[in-house]
Amino acid sequence: MGSRKDCYQHLSRDTISAMSTDALERAFSVEHLDISRLLTDWRWLCADPMQLVARNAFGDLFLADKSGHVFWLDVAAGKLTKIANSQLEFRERLSASENRNTWLAEADAKTYAERGFQPNEMQCIGFATPLIFAESADVANNAHLTDIYDHVGFLGTLHKQICQLPTGAQVRLGVGEPPKPKD
Repeated sequence: MGSRKDCYQHLSRDTISAMSTDALERAFSVEHLDISRLLTDWRWLCADPMQLVARNAFGDLFLADKSGHVFWLDVAAGKLTKIANSQLEFRERLSASENRNTWLAEADAKTYAERGFQPNEMQCIGFATPLIFAESADVANNAHLTDIYDHVGFLGTLHKQICQLPTGAQVRLGVGEPPKPKD
């Protein structure tokens, strides 16, 4: 197996200059993460076996199914979207800055890094008031570094509970044990 940088050789020179090799390495350096643990609270949305391909600074996951199709699990929005037919196509599509900004949140990650938010390999940037709520825009110092498993799991549980609500519905959050299923 070649070096980690060898896996980026098919990306255009523009992609590599627009996005540092370091940032690409962080996005695709996921072998230390346990996909089963990350998806535990997302099985309601993502029931099929998946391979972890990449992640972004905010905990979004890029997953490949057994056919090789690549999906984007947007943990902030609670959506799973097919974005490429193969891992190679996914990497090639990253040459478009629009895709890098949408999927890898490149510009946002850079802005947060300049503010001191530089997650390590087991962290991501999370928000005390989840971004799915309109009120998150009004919260000062909403961002923080958090454990990626805690962040992804919390948002999976949250989205499972609110996925049937209409856009704009009012939600009251309670902290504690989840309600027991009714028999």
